[in-house]
Amino acid sequence: MDEADRRLLAAIQHGLPLTPRPYAGIAAGLGISEAEVVARLAYLKEAGVIRRFGVVVRHHELGYSANAMVVWDVPDEQVTGLGHCLAGFDFITLCYRRPRHLPQWRYNLYCMIHGKSREEVLAHLEWMVNHCGLQSLPHEVLFSRRRFKQRGALYAMPAGAGTR
Repeated sequence: MDEADRRLLAAIQHGLPLTPRPYAGIAAGLGISEAEVVARLAYLKEAGVIRRFGVVVRHHELGYSANAMVVWDVPDEQVTGLGHCLAGFDFITLCYRRPRHLPQWRYNLYCMIHGKSREEVLAHLEWMVNHCGLQSLPHEVLFSRRRFKQRGALYAMPAGAGTR
């Protein structure tokens, strides 16, 4: 990793610009080409410096005040197929597999449903259950009660941070 990579990480750590071509805007600020930004990000992802690159959805600001994590106990051989089915819905923002922690926690497939009300979230859940054939699978609906800080990863400390 060189100085240009460190500058790029510092430029993206608080989010991408909300423009039609965010990489072009970052490139202009760094004095490099848009293609170089894309290539460097791909390299940093491949090298493991960036583990994930995605969107942080601040759903309250978008008018979605109800959300629930639905946890499913899915036979291991069905997780991939059902995960793809669940992830296909536009009201799902996260869908992923996690290991079980038996006997306390039997769930291995998780998805986050967002809606404007609890009733809307439950209606989405009913639609998913019927559409993906999940009627017989044990699950729990865990509605959020409070929101914590939502942000992406921090890669670079601001100048002077960590020194006294």
